[in-house]
Amino acid sequence: MDESRNAARAASDHPAAIREHLERRLTEAWQSLWDNFVDPRESYWDDGADWVALGAASAGSPLAKIPFLNELQLREIRDQCRALAVGNEFAINGHENRISYLVGPGHTYRAAPKKARDVPQELPQLAQAVLDEFVASNGWHRRQQEIVRRYDRDGEVFLRFFLTEEGETRVRFVEPGQISTPPEKASDPAATFGIQSEADDVETPLAYYIDGVAVEASEIQHRKANVDYNVKRGLPLFYPVRKNLRRAEKLLRNMSVVAEIQSAIALIRKHRGGTKTGVQQFVAGQTDVSVASAATGQTTNFRRFGPGTILDAHGGIEYDFPAAGLDAANYVTILQAELRAIASRLVMPEFMLTSDASNANFASTMVAEGPALRMFARLQADLVSDDLQVMRRVLRNAVATGRLPSEVLELIEIQAEPPGLEVRDSLKEAEAFRIEFANGILSPQTWSQRRGLDYDQEQANWKQHHAHGVAPSESEVAKKNQVA
Repeated sequence: MDESRNAARAASDHPAAIREHLERRLTEAWQSLWDNFVDPRESYWDDGADWVALGAASAGSPLAKIPFLNELQLREIRDQCRALAVGNEFAINGHENRISYLVGPGHTYRAAPKKARDVPQELPQLAQAVLDEFVASNGWHRRQQEIVRRYDRDGEVFLRFFLTEEGETRVRFVEPGQISTPPEKASDPAATFGIQSEADDVETPLAYYIDGVAVEASEIQHRKANVDYNVKRGLPLFYPVRKNLRRAEKLLRNMSVVAEIQSAIALIRKHRGGTKTGVQQFVAGQTDVSVASAATGQTTNFRRFGPGTILDAHGGIEYDFPAAGLDAANYVTILQAELRAIASRLVMPEFMLTSDASNANFASTMVAEGPALRMFARLQADLVSDDLQVMRRVLRNAVATGRLPSEVLELIEIQAEPPGLEVRDSLKEAEAFRIEFANGILSPQTWSQRRGLDYDQEQANWKQHHAHGVAPSESEVAKKNQVA
């Protein structure tokens, strides 16, 4: 109380100082309230199960348990996880690592003849040109990265497709918050969460309400995560461990603050039997610089201690060094336990979440039998399946506008190749490819695709190479004869 009165009295002649003082006190109070905030609903989720509220119906829901019952609850969950994706360093690292492994430099797509079909030679080239144009004009490789980020952060991705007058396909993102049921459809049980479905089949969407306007489902691709097929909207990746992420962030912050404070206080002088006046006189006599605060009116005394300073004190003074007892290792163990809980949700080793490789062996993690690699491979397969739907749509649009002949849809298939996940020995892998190629198992096109190369472009490069008068080597001649 004395400190507050002194501060207010010192600032009475300075309105700006008064405002600054009050703003600082209010900010401190708000931060303290936020840090100590306890959700009163947490008691309903003790031991991972909801308590049964008084008066609630005892009949269970026919759907699997989901944490949202309406659009408002879904929006709250999404907002929490979006905040983590922006401000929580561990969540950011988790998102970025999943993008790096699932997408990497981008997937490659190739238009290839279907099996057991007599396909004109120019048909795959025409289809490939349309696919390449789509990938380039839509920035598809960067868009793939954003798809994974949105998929994990929001639990779902909405892609809307447009057809230009030239017959090109354009794709744009639709924000999940834009998908909402309009008021006039609130009483329709088939129009929930912004999606109009068939009355007896929730898995067949008919329209999506974007900003209150119904858009045909054929124009939208909806990718949803972490829920069953019969749940209309997806669940963010970090929802089950959002509290762990917040605790880890607060624990790290508190550890840093405590260490900062303890290391900032070089020493504490204890005056045994000294009076307040005597201590003040002693401090004033030892001071090198005094600084008065305009906001609080208090004076802070500083004394410089140079390297190797030797302190001499009479018998009534003791010196205590608080930093000597600082041991942050105790808190690091707790932090690591929280991070392991988060990593277990992602089916990832801890070092992929923390970027601390001191206790990990990457080579033993990314092997065929490793759970992390199997998880990434499964997620890649889902991503490829959704992307192939997009690419087939691109070809259908090109056929509908006359850019491609109609037989493309019957004779051409699209092959997608994601980046490799396993730790590989490049020399052994190349030798295996060579053996498969020599025995007619592996085609040059697939070999190029697995190496992340464009086969047609490489052939064009070879032609340009030979056009400059460079004779082909014996191995090149043998390879061409073998292919022939």
